[in-house]
Amino acid sequence: MMKAERLRIEKLGHRGEGVASFEGRRVFVPYALPGETVTAEVDSDHGRLVDIVEASPQRIAPICPHFGDCGGCAVQTLRADAYAQWKRGLVETALSNAGVSCAVAPLIDAHGAGRRRVTFHARFDSGKTRVGFMAARSHRIVEIGACPLLAPELDGALGAARAIAAILAPRGKPLDIAVTATLGGLDMELRGAGPLDNAEIDALIAAAEAHDLARVTNHGRLIALRRAPRIKIGEATLTLPAGAFLQATQAGEDEIAARVCKATQNAQSVADLFCGVGAFALRLARRAKVSANDCDGSAIAAMRAAAQAAQGLLPLEGIERDLFTRPLSARELNGFDAIVFDPPRAGAIAQAGEIARSDIPIVVAVSCNAQSFVRDAAILLKGGYVIREIAPLDQFRYAAHVEIVAVFERESRRKSAKRRLLG
Repeated sequence: MMKAERLRIEKLGHRGEGVASFEGRRVFVPYALPGETVTAEVDSDHGRLVDIVEASPQRIAPICPHFGDCGGCAVQTLRADAYAQWKRGLVETALSNAGVSCAVAPLIDAHGAGRRRVTFHARFDSGKTRVGFMAARSHRIVEIGACPLLAPELDGALGAARAIAAILAPRGKPLDIAVTATLGGLDMELRGAGPLDNAEIDALIAAAEAHDLARVTNHGRLIALRRAPRIKIGEATLTLPAGAFLQATQAGEDEIAARVCKATQNAQSVADLFCGVGAFALRLARRAKVSANDCDGSAIAAMRAAAQAAQGLLPLEGIERDLFTRPLSARELNGFDAIVFDPPRAGAIAQAGEIARSDIPIVVAVSCNAQSFVRDAAILLKGGYVIREIAPLDQFRYAAHVEIVAVFERESRRKSAKRRLLG
């Protein structure tokens, strides 16, 4: 049994863990707060919190009884003002580490009614089925009764996930169950089960009926369709492809899209890169011609169909293209008035390089990863852009994730505008 060591927590790390110094190295202690004295069992650079000897004055009660065991939330016990400062600081620290000097706006609360999508994990051990979330730094499943961060539209999702897991339990394979709230009801995508036999498919169809699910798919293959899983994007209505990406909260999507539209309000033509199902493109097309690019062909097809059914949109071109291996060149980009790009967490080095070589006056970058954002931003800055504004958004409440919306402008344009103002 490891000995519990006494530690003084110095700060919160980028994963939301308390950071202490111990025997010349840093130790990360989940659920500990800055300024606290704690005892923890230390194993290399990780500490398991045993007791809080001296609590921080900023410590508050958690909102969930599973906090401290479930790894879905990193920081629930930090007072709201200190929490907002920490999340904003994640962006500030990433910029500072990259040598980028820029004012960061205060954190914007984009949690809204709660998360509209969730992934439950199911694991099978010794005849027992466990459904829930993983513990911190572990693959152990924490079975939960409910999650207070989910939107009301996801009520019933956990019960349905348990029913699905029970059907597939004999396979013994780790299973991920992704659930999205749609206008038609709950849309469920299964991952990890592999090809299903007829008896399993029949059982899943019956479960979809019993739990009033809109759709069930397995690795994108349709199992049951009772109602179309539709969502609203601006004034357009879109049928979601199986497993499609959406911003975690409706409030988050609305806030990000509003900032994208405001920054590009004078553009007559916009390139939307890594467009997904068109969360920005379908809104931008209300007043600008849009070329929307993404490697996901099903997302492009869904966006095109939504655009064709909508009224009053300007031309919206949906192009299936892998922007990682074949980014739009600077020459191709120069035909637009503005660019919006929202890559996956890994960022978009190649595409950022082409943007940096372009003459586009306005670029809006959206990111869910501070490190990859800063790396791509540095490429744009080196290419002659400046950051006009940068805003952090919190739609992953209590998690160590922060969304970023930044507006870049060509330095030459800023100088021209200043000359006009000075006469």
